[in-house]
Amino acid sequence: MRKRDGMGMAQNKLKLSKNALKVLQARYLRKDRDRRIVETPEELFVSVARAVADAELSFSGPSAAELWGERFHEVLMSLSFLPNSPTLMNAGKPLGQLSACFVLPVEDSMEGIFDALKDMALVQRTGGGTGFSFSRLRPKGDMVASTSGEASGPVSFMKIFDCATENIKQGGKRRGANMGVLRVDHPDILEFIEAKLDGKSLRNFNISVGITDKFMEAAGKDLPYDLIHPSTGKVRGSLKAKEVFERIVRAAWETGDPGLLFLDSINRANPTPHLGQIEATNPCGEVPLLPYESCNLGSINLARMLGNNGGTVTIDWEKLRSTVEVATRFLDNVIEVSRYPVPEISRVTRGNRKIGLGVMGFAEMLIRMSIPYDSPEAVKLGQEIMHVIAGQARRTSIQLARDRGVFPNWRGSIHEARHEKVRNATRTAIAPTGTIAIIADTSASIEPFFALAYKRTHVLGDQSLYEINPVLLELLDRYELDVESVLEETLEKGSVKTSAAIPEDIKRLFVTALDITPDRHLEIQAAFQKHVDNSVSKTVNLPADAAVQDVASIYWRAWELGLKGVTIYRYGSKALQVLELGVDEEALHYDHASRCDPEECRL
Repeated sequence: MRKRDGMGMAQNKLKLSKNALKVLQARYLRKDRDRRIVETPEELFVSVARAVADAELSFSGPSAAELWGERFHEVLMSLSFLPNSPTLMNAGKPLGQLSACFVLPVEDSMEGIFDALKDMALVQRTGGGTGFSFSRLRPKGDMVASTSGEASGPVSFMKIFDCATENIKQGGKRRGANMGVLRVDHPDILEFIEAKLDGKSLRNFNISVGITDKFMEAAGKDLPYDLIHPSTGKVRGSLKAKEVFERIVRAAWETGDPGLLFLDSINRANPTPHLGQIEATNPCGEVPLLPYESCNLGSINLARMLGNNGGTVTIDWEKLRSTVEVATRFLDNVIEVSRYPVPEISRVTRGNRKIGLGVMGFAEMLIRMSIPYDSPEAVKLGQEIMHVIAGQARRTSIQLARDRGVFPNWRGSIHEARHEKVRNATRTAIAPTGTIAIIADTSASIEPFFALAYKRTHVLGDQSLYEINPVLLELLDRYELDVESVLEETLEKGSVKTSAAIPEDIKRLFVTALDITPDRHLEIQAAFQKHVDNSVSKTVNLPADAAVQDVASIYWRAWELGLKGVTIYRYGSKALQVLELGVDEEALHYDHASRCDPEECRL
């Protein structure tokens, strides 16, 4: 029997890496007035499980709350599943805002703009990220009838939002993040495309151009396309589509921005078209949302979904399905217990009940299964895994609908047209999992390892986290390879691809983000997107010497694959970047504690 604490939760042993503990202490664990930590990680997970299970009281009563509280606690303590940061930060605490992703409308009036600014501040102070479409704002130089003055245009107002974000810390623990979107047919599109080229402007924004199929077709044929006034719908001039596309590509090559959002692809999958068209996403692009809509996210740790079958590492499909069932219910409960910062957000969010269940640890899982990330087998397995997750999430949502009712806006949705009674308008999304992957001590999202040794900066204020891949260390020890010589090279280069001390078949497993071709990055993204009903946040990493034409090819291929969005990052193209290859001498004495039992971690 497992020992129970006074709250009725079974006490499981929690195993955390040192970096995980640093992140928890900096951002998540409760502190007193003197900033002293007064909560353990174990107590945090008990608090989160219990708070989220309280939603059961509204539907099934105290016994169900206790039962599901136990199950929630088990998946958290085993690091098999973790919710988005606001849930970990705020569940069971007075703030109580648990969602990560929000889209706020920006209407074309001074009142509308500054209402959006106020709502952004209320969202960001509780830990949420905000996305905006600025496409409804009149273009620069347009007449303002009420003052006889001239409009300053979307980019000028984006700078006000950026300045406000600079001075707000999310939940008092991290700086806010924004997504800014402008349609490609807005008259100010060229100013928007090049807004970040100075390296100073819009530092708290990711920006994406809202691309249409019509524009891409015109660019392919080197034809002009119309610019449309957002208020009147009238043509306000034209530009050559190919030249605009080239300006987008050049800016992305130089700075990483803008990315592309494929609006037609997004709206073909819009589950509630009767409520309006989707114009924007959350800051990292994985959740397209209607105005005032929010979404809460969670990710299954695929590295914990493995079993050993006669010495061969395989996926434990039964465990995966069981974890998806628990995670889907958890995320639906979060909607119920969350306290929303703006009444309209509560209404729209509860009306559609969108959730975004995704994964982390994909790269680690592949290594443990002896599958190279850049192989066809990895693409096939990624699609199979997401198919299973999506299927189980759908079945769980159907059962929740039977027990609790369909989402209120079900009538008129694509689900009604399919005669499918579900609790949640969407169920799956692939989020970046930046900090929760550190807590789970696994690889982020569906990304490859960025490097095998690197310095992670700008994560905990002025602190840096030094990381050497523990799976590599484990393998070196297991196969009795020359650890010292391998580490010396890895610490310098972040890679083992030129190491003479490691066999070729092992080196193939430890391929890193900059070693993988853009086509393979996109194929992995497309494999998951096939069974994801929101979107996929993934970066196509490029080496510093990548050509501008490489970016153009990626953007074209992403559209051809039917993706909902695409982001590239050329190494070194920003003055400040979160991940840096290699580490310095400070990492040489870093404690690489094992994060799980040897049998559980076997390659």
